[in-house]
Amino acid sequence: MTASTNGLGDKIKGKVNQVKGEIKDQIGKATNNESLQGEGKLDKVKGIAQEKIGELKNKISK
Repeated sequence: MTASTNGLGDKIKGKVNQVKGEIKDQIGKATNNESLQGEGKLDKVKGIAQEKIGELKNKISK
């Protein structure tokens, strides 16, 4: 089974997006850049969703 079929790839991408989003969010807060902060929050939500998809794929493939 490959990473794309068992959900591992989605889980990894999800975590990366969450970290990227947190960094953008914090930089946006520090620089008072609401646009960057908004991008960060969106990336975090995207990452959470992607991670959940990976978990679901894992459950389905078992």
